[in-house]
Amino acid sequence: MEKSTGKIGIMEYIAIILLTIGTKLADDLPTILVDSLYNAAWMTPIISGAIAVVPIYLLIKTMMYYDDKGLLEIIVHLFGRYIGFVVIFALWIIASSAIIIDTAIYTEIIGTMYFTRTPTIVIFIILMGVSAYGAKKGLEQIGSVAKALLPCIKISLFLALILTIILGDFNYIFPFFGPGGWEVIKESTLRLSIYGDILYLCLLVPYIRNTNDFKKGTWIALGVLILELSIAIFAYIILFDFESVRMLNYPFHEVIRYVNFGFMENIEMFFFPFWLIAAFVRFAVYLYLNGILFGRLFRIIEFEHIIPSLATLFLLLGMLLVNQNIALTQTRDYLLVIVSPVFFLLPCILWSAAKLKGDYKDDKKK
Repeated sequence: MEKSTGKIGIMEYIAIILLTIGTKLADDLPTILVDSLYNAAWMTPIISGAIAVVPIYLLIKTMMYYDDKGLLEIIVHLFGRYIGFVVIFALWIIASSAIIIDTAIYTEIIGTMYFTRTPTIVIFIILMGVSAYGAKKGLEQIGSVAKALLPCIKISLFLALILTIILGDFNYIFPFFGPGGWEVIKESTLRLSIYGDILYLCLLVPYIRNTNDFKKGTWIALGVLILELSIAIFAYIILFDFESVRMLNYPFHEVIRYVNFGFMENIEMFFFPFWLIAAFVRFAVYLYLNGILFGRLFRIIEFEHIIPSLATLFLLLGMLLVNQNIALTQTRDYLLVIVSPVFFLLPCILWSAAKLKGDYKDDKKK
C-alpha cells in the first residue's frame, strides 16, 4: 500500500480545478453573462480565458521560480511583512465574500428547485456542514474524492448538454455578436474573474507532489474549462433563447427539467446528485483555501481546526442573503467585476517585483 504523504498528484489537482470552476455553469453565472451580452454570452469564457492566459502565465512563472515557497510566502518575500499582510488579508476578505455569496446561492437553488418544503436554514446547515467536514479531512481526501467522482459528474454533464443541443434551435444564436463586438470584449474583460479561483488554487502548490504537475495541470484544466463553459452557455441559449435565459436564475436546472430520454421522466433526479456532490467538493476546497489564508494571517499552523468555526461564521452571514434572488445575483456580479482587476494585476505585480528585486537575475547567474 502506498504511504500517505498528505499531498496530491496532477489528476487530483485537475479534478479540483474542474469541479471548483466548472460548477459555475450550473449556478447563476450564465444568467449574469446573458443579461449583459445576450446571445453572445457564450463567447465570454473564450475571451476571458484568452486574456487570463497572461496573469496565469506570469503567476506560474513566478511560482515555478520560487518552488521552495508557497504563494503567501512569495507575497511576503516580495512585498515585505506589513504590505504582504494587507495583501493576504484582502485575499481572505475576497475569498470569504465569495463563500458567503456562493453558498447562499446554492442554498437557494436547492431550496427553490428541489426541496421546496425544507426550511432554508436546514439546507444551509447541511451544505456547510458536509463541506466543512470534507475540508477538515484535508486536501488529500478532497483530491481523492474529486478524482473518483469527476468522470461520473462530467459524463452526466455531457449527456445533459448533448440532449440540450439536440433540442435547441441554432437560429437563436443570431445576431452572432449580440450587442456588438467591442461590447462583448469589454464585458468579457470585466468578468475575467470567472477563472479567478486559479489564483487561490496556487495556495495548494506546497501540497502538490511536483511543481511540474501544478504547471501542466493548470493549463490542461484551463483549456477544458474554456470549452466546457462556452458549450454550456451556448446550449442554454439555443434551447431557450437569450430572453428566456435572462429570466431564468439557474438555466442548468431548468435544462435538466426540460430534457428527457423519451420514456424516462423526472430525469433531473439523475443529474441532481452529481451536481450536489460537485457543490460539496467545491465548497470544501473553498473552505480549505480560506483556512490556509486565515491560518497564515494569524500564525495558526494547524489551520484545519478552525475550518468549522469559519464555516459557522459564513453560515450566519449567508443566512442574511438567502431568499433574495435578484440581490444575490447582482451582488455576485459586482464581486466578479471587482475581483477581475485583482486577478489580472496581482500576478503581474508579483512577477515585476521579482524582476526588480533581482531574483530572476540571480537565478540566471547561478
